[in-house]
Parts: sequence; structure tokens; C-alpha cells
Amino acid sequence: MTSSASLSTPIPARASVSPGREERFPGLRRRGFLAAAGGAAGLGALALAGCSGPSSTGTATAKGDGTPRRGGRLRAAFAGGGASETLDPHLGNLFVDAARSKALFDKLADYGADLAAVPRLAEAWEPNARLDRWKVTLRQAEFHDGKPVTADDVLYSYRRIADPGKAYRARASLEPIDLKASRATGRRSIEFVLERPTAEFPNVMAAFGTSIVQDGTTRFDHAPVGSGPFRFVSFTPGRSTVLRRNDTHWDGAPHLDELEFVVANEESARVNALLGGQIEYAHELTPATGRAHEKGGAVDIVRLRNSAMQAFAMKTDRPPFDDPRVREAFFLVADRQELVDGALSGAGETGNDLFGKGYEYYADELPQRAQDLGRARHLLRKAGADDLKVTLDTSSVAAGFTEAAGIFRDQAARAGVTVDVRMGSKDSYWKDVLDSGTLCCYRSGAMPIESHISQRLLTDSTTNATRWRDKAFDALYHQAQSTEDRTARAALYGRMQRQLHAEGGFLVWGFGDWILGTARALRGVAREAPANTLDWARFDKVWLA
Repeated sequence: MTSSASLSTPIPARASVSPGREERFPGLRRRGFLAAAGGAAGLGALALAGCSGPSSTGTATAKGDGTPRRGGRLRAAFAGGGASETLDPHLGNLFVDAARSKALFDKLADYGADLAAVPRLAEAWEPNARLDRWKVTLRQAEFHDGKPVTADDVLYSYRRIADPGKAYRARASLEPIDLKASRATGRRSIEFVLERPTAEFPNVMAAFGTSIVQDGTTRFDHAPVGSGPFRFVSFTPGRSTVLRRNDTHWDGAPHLDELEFVVANEESARVNALLGGQIEYAHELTPATGRAHEKGGAVDIVRLRNSAMQAFAMKTDRPPFDDPRVREAFFLVADRQELVDGALSGAGETGNDLFGKGYEYYADELPQRAQDLGRARHLLRKAGADDLKVTLDTSSVAAGFTEAAGIFRDQAARAGVTVDVRMGSKDSYWKDVLDSGTLCCYRSGAMPIESHISQRLLTDSTTNATRWRDKAFDALYHQAQSTEDRTARAALYGRMQRQLHAEGGFLVWGFGDWILGTARALRGVAREAPANTLDWARFDKVWLA
């Protein structure tokens, strides 16, 4: 999901893991997927092995959930985007957008709890020896109107996303594909021709915002037709979305009769609605709320550990942050532990100005940056910014944002920097800070590091909140994509992260727990799926006891 977005759910048993996969690739977690696979042969073999079954990614659900029960309406509350909300799966940036898209539509692949790509509409994928052509076979699936999902639908969807005249979020993720040369080789088979060899092409298919829509579809807010586990009933932007069970879904019909997404931007409103029995699922609670109700018994608290990157985003294309000395000074102003303790109530880990702590390719060899106010003042003097004043945009749109802004304001004051905290609208915050301002509170759910780079840090990335643009950096990314050898590829990602650590625009101060609240009657909710993965905010396998 993005900064703003950028999947929790039910899971029966490890149905999508093919026989023998765990034995052949033991301990697959966030770092393990491609490392275990090796080169091109390993990639192809693992991809095909991983495509043998559809259902879940193998995340553990709560013990003692019992036998699934059919029926009922689940009401799930999320923060939303106001009257500008849309059901267009290629435009969404919010977590509620991701959850609704998952219910209504399908992607070719999605991220498992270990951030490895797992199959959805794609039944199998296999590269050629040079990794510049990938054959993808679709499973038998149909849209809500009974029409089959075909290769033409996939190519239409990807070409729509890649339209240079539009700002679809996944456009940069699909950049490796030559969509003019790619073609349907059968009703359910596609040959993707790539601009260059791409070892991690399954991550492209799993990228946020790559849902498959029907060929020719341009309108989505009135009776959208997807292939997902739920069918459309009604949509009122900024208020409610009602869906009903799709009995013919390829991955099995949901247990629920109906699913309603309720927009409640205030965390207190979500909590009170959950306690009052008006909803059964409350997304994104504060650490204080989690602690208050963890042992109370009235509701269940689900913690997705260290699932959310917490950061400040500095716009590198405008003063004062167009000077790398000022950016480095701000890195040194931050007391990360104080931010974790104060803004997250200690429910998280400190960050080191890089996304993806614990994920594959993460540069954990870099020394942990610590507060150094003397060095920060020195850098600001060299930059001619002794009496620097900046505005920090924040909002109550996300847990911990306003607290983090206040703490950082006080930290900056000790370095002689005046930070004015400006409260933004909960409805339009993410859209506002993408283009305007110079410094803002920012967060993200999980995704592979290469996806974070492609969607947020390339010159043409449509959700580039830091305005980081460096052609040499772009070239390193393309080289990493094309590098078959895993060790050599990791070295390239390491070079990119060293540059970001030294002069990037993300001041990543922590990684917080993602906290959900559920009614005691709601069963089957996944408890190990990071935000943005398949089983987070996934409602087709949960049930009401």
C-alpha cells in the first residue's frame, strides 16, 4: 500500500504451498525467497512449484478458531479518503483501497507473509534462460458477469496501468515489460517480453495496484465487475462499500454472506464502534489502544509485528532539502528510540533511514545512525541554514503521526531548527503531501525492497514522495533487475541503499507494530501477515462464530 497504503486474513492451512516446498526451501521468511532459489533455473523451478495451489500463503491463524461457519455480514472500519474515493483498483493509494480491491478483484500474484510472490490468477510462470521472456499461464477463473478471465484482460489491464498520460501507481513497477511486444499465446497464456532480463519478475505481477480488470473497462465506481471473492452491491465514497459473496470464485466462496467497508477516519470512532458491536474489524489502532484492550477480553487485539515503516519524507527537489547537507543534518537530529517510545509507545524497533528492515537485500551492515546534534549544527552552518525554519505536515490520518511530529519538533529545537507542525486533512492528507510541502510524516506497509524502489524512488515513480530523482540510481536499479546472480544483485541493491542512507529523502526512524482490533466472534484472521501482503485485510476466509 503506499505511504498510504500500498492484507490480513484467514487462512486454513498452508494450501498454497506445494508439496515439498518447505522441505526444499526451509525457513523461507522475508529474506529467504530468491536467496534460496538461486539463479534462473532456481527461479523457474520455485515459481512453478509455488503455483500449484491457490488458497492462502500459509500464515497461522489464531488457535482454537474452530470450524468455519457460513453466513452473516462483516463490518470492517478503515480510515478513508473522503468524497474523492474510487473503486478503480489502479488508482488507489490507501489501505482501504487495497482491501476493497482485494475483495473485488484479483492480481496475477501477491506477496506472501515472507514477501515472496505467490500465485493468484497466474497458475504458473516460467522464464526463458535469459530471463527476458516469461511465460504465464492463467488458472480457470471468471468475472462476476460469468465471462472468463483471459490473456486479453491481463494485457489490457497492464497497458492501462502503463499509460504515460495517467498517474497509475503501478506504472513504474510495470516499466520492465515491453507491452507492445508482449502477446497472448492462447486464451489463458501470455508471453511477457521484457525490456531487459528481470530476475524478479514475479514481484512485478504481485505489485500493489496491478489488479486485473475486464478488457475495455474504464469506469469502476458504479457496478464494477471484477473476478474477486466478493461482488459489488453499493458504494458511497467516504462512507461505505457493501459487497456480497461470489459463490463461483476460483479460490472457493467466502464464508461470509456480505462484507461492508465502513469509513471512520478517527481511531476513537473505530474503537468505539468495535466496543459497541457496530463493527467486527477495526483497522489500524494506536499502541495505547492495543495495550488497553489486549487483556480486557471485550475484543481481540492482533499485532502484526514491525509491519509498518515510520518516517519523515523530505522533498529533495526544493529548499531546504535540495541541499544534501541539510538532509544529513536532519538524519542526525532524530533520536529514533525517543520517537519509537513516544510515538509508538515502544511497540516497534528503531529504523536506520532505509525501508525494509529484515527483508531480503536490506543493508543491515550499515552502522546504526545515532543522534548527533553537534554534527547537525555544523552541517546546517555549512549549508547556510543556521536559523532554519521548516513546516512539518502531519495528520491524525495514521497512528503515531501527530505524536511523532511533536517529538521531532522538540528534537530539532535542540539543534537550533524551528519546526512548525501543520495539521492536514485526514481525507486528503496522502494526496496533499505527495506534491506539496517540504517535510511530512510518512509510513508504509510491507513490500519487497525492489518494489519500494520502483514505486517510490525512480525518476518516473508516480508515488515519489521525496522527489528523489537520480538517473545513475535508476540505472543501478535496472542493472540489479537484470542481474541473474543473487549475490551480485544483492551487492547492487546494497550500493543503492548506501546512497540512500547517505543522502536520501526518507528519514526512517522506526518500524511499528500494525495493530488490529476484532470482535471476539470474528475467526480466521491471520496473525503473521504484514500489512500489504495477501493475507492482511483479506476477508474471504474469515467467519463469524
